[in-house]
Amino acid sequence: MIKRPFFCLATPKLQYPVLLDGEKDAIREIPLPSKATLLLEQPTADTGALLPKPGDRVQTGQSLGRAGESEGHWVSTVTGSIGAIAEHTGYLGKTSPAMSIDVEEDEWDETFSKLGDTPAREDVVPYLGALPDYPRFAAMLSADPPLKTLIILGMDKDLMVTTNQLVMLTQGENLKKGIALLKSLASPEEVLLVVPPHLHSRALETEADVRLIEPVYPAAFPRMIMKHNMKRSVPANGDIAEMGVGFISAEAVAALGEAISTGNPPVHKIITVIRKDYTSEHVKARIGTPVGDILGALGIETGHGDGLVLGGPMTGEAIFSEDTPVSCNTDAIMIQDKGEIPFYSDNQCINCGECVRACPAHIPINMLVRLLENGLYEEAAGNYDLHSCIDCGLCSYVCIGQIPVFHYITMGKHEMARMRTLEESHA
Repeated sequence: MIKRPFFCLATPKLQYPVLLDGEKDAIREIPLPSKATLLLEQPTADTGALLPKPGDRVQTGQSLGRAGESEGHWVSTVTGSIGAIAEHTGYLGKTSPAMSIDVEEDEWDETFSKLGDTPAREDVVPYLGALPDYPRFAAMLSADPPLKTLIILGMDKDLMVTTNQLVMLTQGENLKKGIALLKSLASPEEVLLVVPPHLHSRALETEADVRLIEPVYPAAFPRMIMKHNMKRSVPANGDIAEMGVGFISAEAVAALGEAISTGNPPVHKIITVIRKDYTSEHVKARIGTPVGDILGALGIETGHGDGLVLGGPMTGEAIFSEDTPVSCNTDAIMIQDKGEIPFYSDNQCINCGECVRACPAHIPINMLVRLLENGLYEEAAGNYDLHSCIDCGLCSYVCIGQIPVFHYITMGKHEMARMRTLEESHA
């Protein structure tokens, strides 16, 4: 049960950026890296044997085997020899195997091109199980029961990120083809394309059923779309897929259409690069390209104390090495000057109520953070609706005391998931 705050006024009016047709920049293609690194799910015992071994040679677009327990397969985004498979440590200490490839000139594997324009679901999964901006596409296709509604997001969730808006403006034909293939593969009852008002006419060209959202943060978050556009509330800690609804980005759908048009599985990621002066540009890089290679191609220099963030300013995840590779869900790279990085403190909550007023989920954040900063995660979930949080970060944005509220919430959810995993393993 959600405990309502004492008062709840309007959330801060943070406007999403508006990318207009005449203002879009040309997408700069990043050269092939000398070494690419693919981040993999942990393979299970019965599928790990399908993955290539160090020293094996792979081609661009070649299926590399099953991605752990999911139905998705991993596809090589470059041609070259497997250098090593080592452990990669990511955000919140999450580890996964990382496959490095010494890159050579492209040689495309032709297996996917032989599937034709209307491939069967079981044939495309080895190549399209993980799409740019949607690594769980195979799970969507195998949902049980099947999803009744698919919602395509034509706007990115975070501020300053315009990757999906650019796709809407530049890849109309690929979107149209991707929507047709999506209907064929997933057989939903309806497909909705959600866009801000300035993209309405472009969205209609795809012949999808179009819905409009206000370009005010965090309107593009799936739970907010469920609430305001679908008029359905998602239960705390609930799964939207269990409600028969799936979300997928415009970039992922366009990648489907492009794959059918070219006969090659997707190997690129479109990324919004946000510079220190808050200007941005779009690049197209191979999945697996080190962040440092992208910065180098753009002439961006970083120094000691500068920040690197994968994602936007509200929900992005900090990284500590330019060797970190671009993954299929890297929508943005943000570079922060060391003098512009927000300062967080260990101050105690002064109970001003700003976070409560800002919270779109109406959570009593002032009470929640007191439990989280003391490691009382189960109490936070049970008494103050930790799992109702939509992860928008507005609480940290408005905090007068500069308390890292959003980080406490992220850690709390991480610890609750870890405890649940331990309980299941000992059941």
